[in-house]
Amino acid sequence: MNLIRSTVVLAAAVLAAVPAGAQDASAVLQNAQVKAAFQHLDANFDHFVNELVALTEIPAPSFKETARARAMEVKFREAGLKNVHIDAEGNVLGERPGAGPNAGNAPMLALAAHLDTVFPEGTDVHVRKEGTKYSAPGIGDDTHGLASMLGIIRALDAAHVSTRGEILFVADVGEEGLGNSRGIHFLLEKGEYREKIKNFISIDGGDDNSITNGGVASKRYRVTFKGPGGHSYGAFGLVNPAFAMGDAMARFSHSDVPRSPKTTFNVGVVGGGTSVNSIPGSVWMEVDMRSESPEELAKIEKKFLLDIADAVAAENKARSTRNGSITLDAQLVGDRRGGQTAESTALVRAAMEVTRALGGKPELRYSSTDSNVPIGLGIPAITIGAGRAGQRAHSPDEFAVMEKSANVPGQQRALAIVVAAVGIN
Repeated sequence: MNLIRSTVVLAAAVLAAVPAGAQDASAVLQNAQVKAAFQHLDANFDHFVNELVALTEIPAPSFKETARARAMEVKFREAGLKNVHIDAEGNVLGERPGAGPNAGNAPMLALAAHLDTVFPEGTDVHVRKEGTKYSAPGIGDDTHGLASMLGIIRALDAAHVSTRGEILFVADVGEEGLGNSRGIHFLLEKGEYREKIKNFISIDGGDDNSITNGGVASKRYRVTFKGPGGHSYGAFGLVNPAFAMGDAMARFSHSDVPRSPKTTFNVGVVGGGTSVNSIPGSVWMEVDMRSESPEELAKIEKKFLLDIADAVAAENKARSTRNGSITLDAQLVGDRRGGQTAESTALVRAAMEVTRALGGKPELRYSSTDSNVPIGLGIPAITIGAGRAGQRAHSPDEFAVMEKSANVPGQQRALAIVVAAVGIN
């Protein structure tokens, strides 16, 4: 295979020019079993595509991932993983033991991809095909990661790749939205492997160069505005919680945030009311705030809380409160810690060196992924892609281009990073 031959030549060529530790990446890429695993990924691309389609068409909204989890449990068993089971939180787990005299002392690596999508129950998830363009909600984020992980498992097994450390494969629940990475929180804080996992890799989006070693901190609120309600004509003049919420959104929309460190805010979901001719008794909105800087996140959170309080006070002043005033209930429903896995850690170095050896230019990035959880707990963690996962993520017109040249090299890179992270015999 020309790709493998060129990979080995390139790895040897760049060896002298890269930092200490690159020998590990070169050894991985020149290993006969790893080469065979690369070939397996290439030869089985059509199977990967078919599996991606099948998984995408199993609905998996956050908190309702059971059907897809059961499908992954079957696939983990068929792929030969050990101790396959679904834990108390709903994560699907399977072990690939290490080998060699020091296998028991080698640190365990968790390799994860998340089961859930952002789309609500009832969303049409049928995959539409136009040539190599495959369109469906959730096909890239993160169903592509699940299918890639299965391909990696099978390639390692088919090629008899022997690693020093054990790999725990995880199809986890609740990464998206109000799931707040609940699956990984359980895995690392309460689950049976919490004391064993020493390194963590998430497959989620990205491209063939990106390595997410920074976790973007986030705060998410569900804010409810309540009032006395009434008939839109007969009770006209009473305070209206919808006006208070609208004012709050307008105030918040004019927040000034820095471009660097990147800080963002969004009102993503709104609801409430009973009819068009009723002053609502209750309305609500869900708000997301993120920043690469905990200090900047604290600033925008403080302004947000002031904005909603000021909007309530303004509405209570502007209209009659004779039947009751507007009240506010702001609940923190999501809190992701930020942080960074240092570039100097063995895990990040391995990912960078493999990327370079494969001809790429590693780019360290910040994002909000399942890796936030281990990073916050002090466990080295990164998030990587496994091919060109897709475009228009989180939108109904999400799609992925199913071209071999756009996917297989990324899957090979991901496999090599995993093997480099646990060591090869």
